[in-house]
Amino acid sequence: MPRRNRSLAAAGIAGVLLAGAAVTPATAAPSPAGGDRPVTSDRTSPQEARRVDRVPTPDLDWYACYDYAECATVRLPQDYDKPNGPTTEVAVLRVKARDQQRRIGSLFINPGGPGGSGTSVALAAPYFISDEVLDRFDIVGVDPRGVGASQQVRCFPSVKEQTRAYTGLNVAFPWTKAEEKAYVASSKAVGKGCSSTGKPLTGAMSTAEVARDMDVLRRAVGDRKLTYLGFSYGSVLGQYYANMFPDRVRALAIDGVLNPNDWVGQGRARSLPQEDRMRSGQGAYQALREILVRCDRAGAQACPLAEGDPVASFELVAKRLRAKPVVIEDPEFGTVTITYADFIGANLSALYGPEGYAEVVDLTAALLVLTDPASSPAARRPASVQVTRQAAEAREQARRYDFPYDNGLETFLGVDCTDGYHPKDAGSFPALAAKADKRDPYFGRLWTWLTSPCARKTWTVRDEDAYTGPFNRRTSAPVLVVGNYWDPATNYRGAVSSARLLPNSRLLSSDSWGHTAYGTSACATGAIDAYLLRGALPANGRVCVGDVQPFVALPEAAASRRAETSKGALAAQGAPGRGEPKRLPPVVAPLPAVGTLTVR
Repeated sequence: MPRRNRSLAAAGIAGVLLAGAAVTPATAAPSPAGGDRPVTSDRTSPQEARRVDRVPTPDLDWYACYDYAECATVRLPQDYDKPNGPTTEVAVLRVKARDQQRRIGSLFINPGGPGGSGTSVALAAPYFISDEVLDRFDIVGVDPRGVGASQQVRCFPSVKEQTRAYTGLNVAFPWTKAEEKAYVASSKAVGKGCSSTGKPLTGAMSTAEVARDMDVLRRAVGDRKLTYLGFSYGSVLGQYYANMFPDRVRALAIDGVLNPNDWVGQGRARSLPQEDRMRSGQGAYQALREILVRCDRAGAQACPLAEGDPVASFELVAKRLRAKPVVIEDPEFGTVTITYADFIGANLSALYGPEGYAEVVDLTAALLVLTDPASSPAARRPASVQVTRQAAEAREQARRYDFPYDNGLETFLGVDCTDGYHPKDAGSFPALAAKADKRDPYFGRLWTWLTSPCARKTWTVRDEDAYTGPFNRRTSAPVLVVGNYWDPATNYRGAVSSARLLPNSRLLSSDSWGHTAYGTSACATGAIDAYLLRGALPANGRVCVGDVQPFVALPEAAASRRAETSKGALAAQGAPGRGEPKRLPPVVAPLPAVGTLTVR
């Protein structure tokens, strides 16, 4: 969708899901730690084993690509119950282990979304994955069905029809009655398009199908069991695999975790919005409020909002923007409009990064001046520069819906809507979103509207083989579950509850800022690496601390390293470059979606 009014765009967020069958006990191979003690695990069900094992092992015809990687495509069954029926093309990329003589195997990696490109994040691996892991593993990324370099899903026959359908979605989230009406209409149009033109691929994009694809590809790269690292929605894919193929796990780490029962919707919760179950808005609000509280504690010298009450100042800006958008006439960028939805969306985007607290404070301080009719021209000039700069950066990230056809939103919805249960009528979302906002201020509304195209009256396509649980299987190796206290997209409580579901798991908590913990904390990164390499689990109850803490200066050496990291990130975009300490590149999180619409 075109973003025509140059208003502040919100960057991204998204979801989680799976599919499977019954499981029986088994005695698995030794744990990844290399011990001789056998581990009792559940067994892949006969039905699930039959689905994947009767598919011949693909011959991956690797070819050199992107200077240092290898690429391949493979055709896999569209429906695993019909192994000789229609197929879909899936793209795979690997970066080979640097020490082939000491190579452990392949590490499959998924960046989330749904709709994130596994091939892109694998290509980026040398810039954010730790050196020892790069030495010992081939890093393998798979573009899930419908995504990226795989056969793409298309819900509309042309860009013209897609653009018309998306028109009402051209806001961070709807705020006025007119915006809500337009958003509902577009949600229905997208749901209908994906349930008709988008078929048959939209009915074969469930997380369960991706888990099956991953098991076949595990065999294709020569690994007896799966080693996996999944971020955000990738945590859902990891949990699906663990429960569908519990005896085929060597090591499985999930970071930024969504509870799969909340993702799918169980029992009475099936009629609730997904946000009511996952509470991403709660996580975002807690992170925002903690930043504002720490701002007050740090004082005005470290945080300009501390000259008053930061919590009250943020609400004052929000209140003013709810009443009236700010319009700035800028000589370089023209007319720049900032609405209340833009303000909240921009803050959510800022919360995705460890240093995002500075963006939250700077934007709020600038808009505190610009929304005040009594502010002087001298005070307004620097505030206008600050806001237009952020607006320009956001606009560069936002998708412009011109040629060629972009299916970013459709890849997200193709998984989320097909996997999970959602309210029946898109027309119910204005009331549902308002209720969520009262419960989780500012962000409840945004997160609720994200799945309005999934309303079941208009999104009617389903995957008959989608997995809906159970999610409490005992795996052949422990699952490492990593949760970040201040994650604005995957609420920390998702990690806690997911770890409780999996009987053979270990929870690692991190007092980190931003989305996911890997790369934001040397402690968490080291613990994840040790587990992947040697199967060594962190101590029970261990809590790591993020390298960056709001309003606390980094030591000079650490600040220098982070500057190098940021430089590498800018070089990234296709193959992100990073120094030490390594962090997830922008291509991983957040993931931009349609206009200002956001994805996990």
